[in-house]
Amino acid sequence: MRLWLRTRTAWWALLMLGCAPGVCLLVQTLQDQLGPNPAEALIRATGDWTLRGLCVVLAVSPLRQLLGWPELLRFRRMLGLLVFGYASLHLLCYAWFDMGFELADTLQDIVKRPFIGLGFSAFLILLALAATSFNRAVRWLGGRRWHMLHRGVYGVAVLAVLHFWWMRAGKQDFTEVLVYAGVLALLLGWRWFRAGARP
Repeated sequence: MRLWLRTRTAWWALLMLGCAPGVCLLVQTLQDQLGPNPAEALIRATGDWTLRGLCVVLAVSPLRQLLGWPELLRFRRMLGLLVFGYASLHLLCYAWFDMGFELADTLQDIVKRPFIGLGFSAFLILLALAATSFNRAVRWLGGRRWHMLHRGVYGVAVLAVLHFWWMRAGKQDFTEVLVYAGVLALLLGWRWFRAGARP
């Protein structure tokens, strides 16, 4: 397994697996299979895949430590960019279907509705992380500053859960929110424990 993880085949296989949900959503859209409210279904689905992707990205380091597979690190950048891709689709669907690409109305909605503001704040952090995810950015920023910036993914996780929780508050349905919050709390708690255990 470890030898396979070092191959380009493994990298491409994981990339195709990560893109598969987006392709499925596209096919369902073209075939009108998203139910009576396809706009809401697309917004919801892209948001769900963004959260799932965040969980996967944050699970890379714990799995690397627990399994002793340093090869997993080579997938982290690609997984992070997939998360940014699904977050971009989520924002695009909202701006298109909910706001009709009206920039003034969209900005007003971001300010007016706190849960939209939280989600947009998380997207801005993801944008900064995606823009500096390449080797040239690491050299330009310096390793220490680059690592400090990319710890912003922890803030993204918190903001994303709060965004989801606030959105579900109107329906009083927190089951999925608690699942994501529990998984992310476990992954962030592992990092906190590891940081405290270092001499």
